[in-house]
Amino acid sequence: MKKLNRQTVPSIPTRPIRIVQFGEGNFLRGFVDWMVDILNERTDFDGDVQIVQPLKNGMGELINEQDGLYHVLLEGLEKGEKIQRTRLITSVRGVLNPYEDYDAFLKLAENPHLEFIVSNTTEAGISFDKNDETVDAVQTSFPAKLTALLYRRYQHFNGSSSAGLSIIPCELIEKNGDKLKEYVLKYVDFWTLSESFRNWIVEEIIFFNSLVDRIVPGFPKDSIETVQKSLSFNDELVVKAEPFHLWVIEGPTNIKEKFPFSDAALNVIVTNDLSPYRTRKVRILNGAHTAMVPIAYMHGFKEVRTAIEDEKTGSFISEVVFDEIIPTLDMPETELESYAHEVLERFRNPFIKHKLIDISLNSISKFKVRVLPSMLEYMIQNEKAPPKLVIAFAYLLMFYKGKFKSNNIELQDDAQVIEFFKTVWEETDLENIVAKTLSNKALWDVDLKNHINLKEALTIELMHISKQ
Repeated sequence: MKKLNRQTVPSIPTRPIRIVQFGEGNFLRGFVDWMVDILNERTDFDGDVQIVQPLKNGMGELINEQDGLYHVLLEGLEKGEKIQRTRLITSVRGVLNPYEDYDAFLKLAENPHLEFIVSNTTEAGISFDKNDETVDAVQTSFPAKLTALLYRRYQHFNGSSSAGLSIIPCELIEKNGDKLKEYVLKYVDFWTLSESFRNWIVEEIIFFNSLVDRIVPGFPKDSIETVQKSLSFNDELVVKAEPFHLWVIEGPTNIKEKFPFSDAALNVIVTNDLSPYRTRKVRILNGAHTAMVPIAYMHGFKEVRTAIEDEKTGSFISEVVFDEIIPTLDMPETELESYAHEVLERFRNPFIKHKLIDISLNSISKFKVRVLPSMLEYMIQNEKAPPKLVIAFAYLLMFYKGKFKSNNIELQDDAQVIEFFKTVWEETDLENIVAKTLSNKALWDVDLKNHINLKEALTIELMHISKQ
């Protein structure tokens, strides 16, 4: 079987590097770089990606051994049909490690073709580290490295407006672009760089907020031999992903002229406000996941797919989404319903094993962010608690008892949360258990005990569950 590199794959064009990407992990390679590859094929974008390894140790050497080449394997359902297809990604030039060659890293800023910077350095990556004390030596944090790169570009092009860049972080934090800009400007002040440089960043560098949505399991180790045989290449960097993809970018709409996603039929939305899309994703996709886990797990299911394919459990989750979540959202109903149908189809993906117990990590805080807002809005609109979400809530409380029908449940949460439920479940009176749980502001940020008929409804459902 042939090694995968630019010698064994003929006729790969060398394009100008238009994108610097912080992060070499599976997500960006199976999402952004996959999109760029399609842009190169279907439009006149004509640009390559230079990856920067954000940490000292990473996948850079392996990626460089394959000259940046790898395959994306899409597996899942599209309109009910199973699809499996691979694409050779040729848009990545390679990986540069600033810890090994800081000067080469800074020299990337001198590229006149450079237009974009994208990143995914994990949620912890966008942070300020006071130990990054200088622009003259490699820094630890991503915002510090970005500031140093921008400073070199400012110097090299003498602060020209034509050297401005569009920066699109993909880290899963709210207002990721605004937060990244805040820390970049903080480093400008921390390093006492010039006021004119600061003004250049404010005026010429556009920081976009963005929302990304695609499940990227990564390297398909369980089926890699079969995959490689079908490719006829020994590709050690195959990235498995679901077919669904969505990128919502908040900022000036002229980015569509530089990034012609619509011409490539890619699911990218450019908007002046991504908050409705974030709310939609959190409430429908993440909310359905969180609502599903306790009830599905306690009924003997182990994975999302088998739970959603079950007639009873699948119908319950569908009713939660369409009857109690969607009516609380302020977006066109047809758009919400279309997205919800896509989400439920994604849950049925036969190629992805989503273990319920893994999703159960930190379920209390997830419920607070993903499900509780839908419940509260439903109660405002209807002056009663949402019946299906109350059932999901009751199963969550029973789940945190840590035991159901003589079976132990492996709870994964903060020690304080687990200790609270251990203590509260020493009670025998279900009404007291519910009251103490709902009034714990540390869990929910509010006292829920007196919200409409929530306490009474939860108590009744807990009684039903206890009799099973």
